[in-house]
Amino acid sequence: MVVSPWERSYGQWTSPLTIAKVVAVRMFEQLDEAILANRERSFAFLERLVAASSTVGNEGAALDTFAEQMTELGFATTDLPFHPGLADDPIAGAVQAVSGPRRNTLARKGTGGSPSLLLHGHIDVVPAEWPHLWTSPPFEPSRRDGWLYGRGAGDMKCGFAMGALALMALHEVTPDFPNGQLSFLAAVEEECTGNGTLSACRQGVLADAVIALEPTGLDLMVGGIGILWCDVTVEGHPTHAHTAHESANAFTMLQRLADALHEWAGRLNAEFPDPVLEDVDSPYNINVGQISGGDWPSSGPASATMRVRIGYPREWTPVRAESEVRGLLASTARALGLPRDPGVVLSGFRAKGYWLSPEHPLAVALSAAHVDAHGVEPRAYSLGSTTDARFYVNDFHTPAICFGPTVRNIHGLDESVELDSITRGARTLTRFLSAWFSDRSES
Repeated sequence: MVVSPWERSYGQWTSPLTIAKVVAVRMFEQLDEAILANRERSFAFLERLVAASSTVGNEGAALDTFAEQMTELGFATTDLPFHPGLADDPIAGAVQAVSGPRRNTLARKGTGGSPSLLLHGHIDVVPAEWPHLWTSPPFEPSRRDGWLYGRGAGDMKCGFAMGALALMALHEVTPDFPNGQLSFLAAVEEECTGNGTLSACRQGVLADAVIALEPTGLDLMVGGIGILWCDVTVEGHPTHAHTAHESANAFTMLQRLADALHEWAGRLNAEFPDPVLEDVDSPYNINVGQISGGDWPSSGPASATMRVRIGYPREWTPVRAESEVRGLLASTARALGLPRDPGVVLSGFRAKGYWLSPEHPLAVALSAAHVDAHGVEPRAYSLGSTTDARFYVNDFHTPAICFGPTVRNIHGLDESVELDSITRGARTLTRFLSAWFSDRSES
């Protein structure tokens, strides 16, 4: 039987009911009522966030919207310019060619010190390619059939709305909350490097534990694989199309290198089984996301480049993954008779895989809060992807777990979030936060 943290805080709840239990139950009833009363307020906040298009390098308006909402809830907000040493940081991703200074926004509330908790979200979103294929414009939020549509609605601005809704309720019902320090970080570059979160960590933005409000279907996401981004360039032999059959075409060679990467990934899936990924059919996927090159339909391209996302096992380091990829591409190029090895430039993620045990006290506490709110235990799982939780778990000795709403089509057409899951997630989160601060402060 799962023992909830508030049972430990308020004593054993036996019959007849103790005064402490009655008080606690009534408080959660009041929090639930406040959540329902503030639903529309949180949904409007989400709509403002979605409307503030925040692709990489354009996050300012969305960060300002986050700061405004947190200020209304009594948080002090601060802009955090990127840490100056990221270019040489061994666990950073490749620095992005973005004009202007980079920044995160941090909101904080409380008495300081421990107990402490960090709510984490990333404000950046991926581009919305081919907007005419969307049912509604991607950066014009639209509600239909209980879902809110728009780029970033699912990944992961819905997490900000869920977190804000929980904080709205706590602000109304328990105005002295928290007895400790609660922080809420809006980070940039989660979708390409993780450097926003790493920068904040290097500046001391840490806590006793972290809840990353990623979309999880109200389950607990506890781990992810390693991810590497690289740009692979092949040189061809420029020539007129009438002699194309006599020379290597850079695009054709690039396709063969991509095929070799896909075959290699298939071998990884067979050779490096991971018990925490047993429900994932193909964890180590290769994705060619962009291709460029050439200058004329009737001329052989002088070069061609593909931008590739590569998944690799949790037990590998990014250095090993890079070495394996370079070696594979070089040997494949030689087998194809190319005059020189392909160019390989790291262009984003250098992310090591991570995992937090579902038996960790953080996971147990969050699960207990969900059971109390909804009567069902959330599933703990890992994915063939990554989140910024990896930095806390791997590099800063801080437990971190992902929990958030139910979404559809992230990174795709008609990305959306189920609005009711924001409400349900907020019910879990208010219970968790109440127990986290009261239980730890009294222990």
